[in-house]
Amino acid sequence: MFPLLVLSVVTFGCAVERCWFWFKLIIQEKQIVQEVLSAARLDLEKAEAIASRSQGLAIGRFLLAPLRLRKASPEIFHLAIKASSDKECVEMYKGDKVLESVMAIAPLLGILGTSAGLFTTFQHLRTGQVSSVHLSAVASGIAQALIASATGMSVAILALVFLRIFIIVRSRQMNYFSQVGSELELIYLEFWHESSTADVSIQEVSEKSNSKEE
Repeated sequence: MFPLLVLSVVTFGCAVERCWFWFKLIIQEKQIVQEVLSAARLDLEKAEAIASRSQGLAIGRFLLAPLRLRKASPEIFHLAIKASSDKECVEMYKGDKVLESVMAIAPLLGILGTSAGLFTTFQHLRTGQVSSVHLSAVASGIAQALIASATGMSVAILALVFLRIFIIVRSRQMNYFSQVGSELELIYLEFWHESSTADVSIQEVSEKSNSKEE
């Protein structure tokens, strides 16, 4: 029962940490995304500053990575978004291994505790005494032995419930990150890459004309 108590504390601790992580992200991310995308249409440096102020959240770090680039090609910009997304996904998987381990270990500890309790109970039956008081003590011992199994299954079920909730939330967030990254990439291509390409072309033409005059 003591190892099961430790596992239950670990499960609740992991669940609280993950719930706080997702709560902060989900509550604030839409406003941050809206501000960054709106600013990106007018000024990339301003959008970068907004994302930089939100580095404490996954969405802020995700948007900041491509916005830090200067005059990047579409391929480089896309790779920066993908690399940032992959990095933040690793953070989103944090805690899964702990909950999976609890799900595997807790039922086994429960069965071990039940087996030990039943072994002790059957040791008392070897005396051969059959009385109401003796049978009551045996039944009480069996009931206590089964508590370990019930506790182990309860802890494992609780860990499973938390894990499934986090998997569903993470799946939706990954889709949302992909959508936001695509929108940012389109804004960059529409408002900034074409203009930077045109500036380079004008500069090249000017240099050629100057060289001809010389």
